[in-house]
Amino acid sequence: MGYFTKIFTGRGINSIYAQYLSFCIMILILTLLCFILNFIIKKVILKLITKLIESNNHRWDNIMLDRQVFKRLSYIVPAIVVYNAAPLFYQYETIIKRFTLTYIFLIAIFVLNSALDSANDIYNLYPISRIRPIKGLIQVVKIAVYIIVGIIIIANLLGQSPIALLSGIGALTAVFSLVFKDSILGFVAGIQLTSNKMLQIGDWIEMDKYGADGEVMEVTLNTVKVQNFDKTIVTIPAYALVSDSFKNWRGMQESGGRRIKRAVYMDTTSICFCTPEMIERFRQIHYLKGYIHKKEEELKKFNMEAGAESDMPVNGRHLTNIEIFRIYILNYIENYPGIRKEMPHIVRQLPPGEFGLPLEIYAFTGYTDWVNYENLQADIFDHILSVAAEFGLRIFQNPTGQDLRIWGKQE
Repeated sequence: MGYFTKIFTGRGINSIYAQYLSFCIMILILTLLCFILNFIIKKVILKLITKLIESNNHRWDNIMLDRQVFKRLSYIVPAIVVYNAAPLFYQYETIIKRFTLTYIFLIAIFVLNSALDSANDIYNLYPISRIRPIKGLIQVVKIAVYIIVGIIIIANLLGQSPIALLSGIGALTAVFSLVFKDSILGFVAGIQLTSNKMLQIGDWIEMDKYGADGEVMEVTLNTVKVQNFDKTIVTIPAYALVSDSFKNWRGMQESGGRRIKRAVYMDTTSICFCTPEMIERFRQIHYLKGYIHKKEEELKKFNMEAGAESDMPVNGRHLTNIEIFRIYILNYIENYPGIRKEMPHIVRQLPPGEFGLPLEIYAFTGYTDWVNYENLQADIFDHILSVAAEFGLRIFQNPTGQDLRIWGKQE
């Protein structure tokens, strides 16, 4: 500053203007120096670090690179230059140092945040992470870092000692926690929801307690806004999503398969052993040819070894119409377009009850949206309900008014 001021005053410029010009020149020089350092770090040093990391076989440094630890760390270098150059500006030295330190502390928070996330990712590479996860511990450390660095920044800007600031605000902690209870709970819940990826905008959630069954529209400090399928809007306290249970359908959407789990109730009085005529008719069904031939060979071998008489169904093993119908449905579902073949699919019997024998269809469709899913499911059950009579089976249904009228006429 003195050097440039002397040059300007030597050329006949007023001393005050000379100081202003010197001040501007120093700012330009410092700014140019920061840009040059930033350019060298990003275009040269960071590229060399990136190539070095990508060329080795270690995974931990790749994780740190993906988390931008080195990139965020590079932002501190220009700030250090400005901090060390602060004495050049005389009366502005204190202000420059305070704001520069504030910037350095903020960058330090981002660097520590990335470093802690990297530590968690590296730890997750080892099998022990499934038994003893450290994500909760990492979150506690982050909160502690945010609080400590936040106090240091405030104390630095005020020119006070952090210890003195802590002693001053300690008495107000109880008042703040009472007045801002909902905001504090919402803030903590928001951190947990975001960090644990429990909820995000666009998720389809169900929460019966609050009448929510729809898409998340907005997540704020205190509330989560959900638009139901009937276009009504429900607001849920953010902390309720942490303290209570809710269903998130994101996993279903990401998997690409939506489950069908529905039962058809069969009238148990229509279940019987298959006669030779029925078996011959079932052979004509495309989805049953291979199964009937294989099953007959198996039953024939078993009955011969057991010495069972073929004309007595109670002895030995024999085909039943409910078994044939169950296998038909299974093969029908396996060959139905839109069903995910790589996902579990089964047709099973549930315990019989007052409504007959439940035959449950369990499968996954390739459609996750509501309309296509319901259409595909309806098509499958339309066919199942219509074809049951071909196997000598009846779908269970309570007597209707028409049934009572027919019985009355018969009497």
